[in-house]
Amino acid sequence: MVPIRVHTVLVSTQHDETVTNDEIAADLKEHVIEPVIPEQYLDEKPIFHLNPSGRFVIGEPHGDAGLTGAVFVDTYGTGKIRDKEILEIVKENFDFRPGMITSNLDLKRGGNGRFRKTAAAYGHFGRDDPDFTWEVVKPLKWEKTAA
Repeated sequence: MVPIRVHTVLVSTQHDETVTNDEIAADLKEHVIEPVIPEQYLDEKPIFHLNPSGRFVIGEPHGDAGLTGAVFVDTYGTGKIRDKEILEIVKENFDFRPGMITSNLDLKRGGNGRFRKTAAAYGHFGRDDPDFTWEVVKPLKWEKTAA
């Protein structure tokens, strides 16, 4: 599967109260979207949802009722395998294009809705159920190099 074009771009970002929605949209397009998405994928048709839920002046835990904040863990690398080597392993073993993720994880499978009900009731990570295809351990192609 090869991408043809970007259909929709959604960006939600916190901003200063003095900035207008039009300024936010223009800045996001100029400084985020255009530098990140290759030009050949942006035709005249993309749908842009930029802060679609409205103004986003108050954020973090005090803006999201019931949330306690983010947990950040910096491991400073693995200490055993160089980051560059890990990147090569990931590139060789995983295809992160949306169509390939859909295909590799069999996300369009039909069924009687049991899968969705199970995921909704008990969450979708840390499951033994074979329907949760992303939990299946994938053997990696990897040749260990001398550190």
